[in-house]
Amino acid sequence: MKNFIQTLKNIWSIEELRNRILFTLAMLFVYRIGSFVILPGVSRTALQGAISDSPSDLLGLINVFSGGAFKNASIFALGIMPYITASIIIQLLGFAVPYFQKLQQKEGESGRKKITQITRILTVFITLVQGAGYLSYLQTTQGAISPNIDMSIFWISNIIILCAGTIFAMWLGEKITDKGIGNGVSLLITIGIIATLPSAAIGEFTGQGNPFMFILVIAAFCLVTLATVLIVQGVRKIPIQFAKRIIGRGSNQMPMAGNRDYIPVKVNAAGVMPIIFAQALMFLPGTIMQFFTDPAAAAGNTWLNSLNDITSVTYNVIYFLLVVVFTYVYTALLVNPQQYAEYLKRQNAFIPGVKPGKNTADFIDNVTTRITLPGSIFLGFISILPAIVAGFGVNLALALFFGGTSLLILVAVVLDTLQQIESYLLMRKYDGLVKSGRIQSRSRIQGIGANM
Repeated sequence: MKNFIQTLKNIWSIEELRNRILFTLAMLFVYRIGSFVILPGVSRTALQGAISDSPSDLLGLINVFSGGAFKNASIFALGIMPYITASIIIQLLGFAVPYFQKLQQKEGESGRKKITQITRILTVFITLVQGAGYLSYLQTTQGAISPNIDMSIFWISNIIILCAGTIFAMWLGEKITDKGIGNGVSLLITIGIIATLPSAAIGEFTGQGNPFMFILVIAAFCLVTLATVLIVQGVRKIPIQFAKRIIGRGSNQMPMAGNRDYIPVKVNAAGVMPIIFAQALMFLPGTIMQFFTDPAAAAGNTWLNSLNDITSVTYNVIYFLLVVVFTYVYTALLVNPQQYAEYLKRQNAFIPGVKPGKNTADFIDNVTTRITLPGSIFLGFISILPAIVAGFGVNLALALFFGGTSLLILVAVVLDTLQQIESYLLMRKYDGLVKSGRIQSRSRIQGIGANM
């Protein structure tokens, strides 16, 4: 405890770090305040019964990630998610479209600026579409819109407000990244997720009626979090050797052994993306059937209902398999063995016992394929863990934090933020946040691949 207090004092004593933390907290506070500013002409109370706090359906899940802003019909109802969607689309285009590949890999800083500008423009279009869908949903909700309001004014004004809210949230995220600590966009998502944690914990405590069982649930959550940290940080180090160099001149020439390093291949290179893609696919059948199927017939369709229920066996089996498949697909897109082999050749480096060129690429590909298997299985298990935990009687709102996108995002963002704080401490010659070892940064984990 004494060391922890001393670490806090060290953090506070670094003026730049202190200012960045305070700036970040101020921006997050502004974002949370905006989550309670209601759109004009909307009745918040009418939405309370229409949108569930539980993540068992699409609307409930969106509400959880927006920190309740979706259910509140606030100016941040769409949150930062349109920007995330636009970023994912641009990232996927970078794998398939030569123009975006050139921007990402060959044009350096100017290319990144162009990609950022394109992402912002795409965010506006996505926000307009999602905003129209959200207002259409409000229209179908009984009593959600004031009967005395002109609908044309309601649509025009609120479309503009929702779009401005998302753009403002995007601006907040960029400002946090530039002048604060951590990744701004990720922190906005994290603060929205964390906002629902206290009410979920209170609901579980009051629902259990047994303090001992509640302590067991919290202890289990801590163990799951530790396991997730191990997987997120886990890497397979492929050793590499740089060729010998000759130093000196004439008769003083001496061969000098090349440096040793390693290529760190992550156990979970795909991150949270496979869960996001799988989750999007799992919500598609129910969403499509709502438009093309009679409501009464859909209500009696057992198969359709099971696909809309995250606690059903059918949903979780399909969900697990999709996550495993998408993990392999996304890892294959991210990890390019041929690029690694070409980079090693340019740097006059090699993997001991492996011939340069195609053999090196095949070796890295085999290693990546083998370590992706346990990573994909763990990711699939994490994705269905909320349903398993809920099966033991835990409140579904709290069970959400035991896995899925919520836990992975929380762990990744916290580790990234702590790594930045530790960097400031080490630069000022203070002890880091941990006594043994160091918190691995994303740039170090990516290693050589980041330099290609």
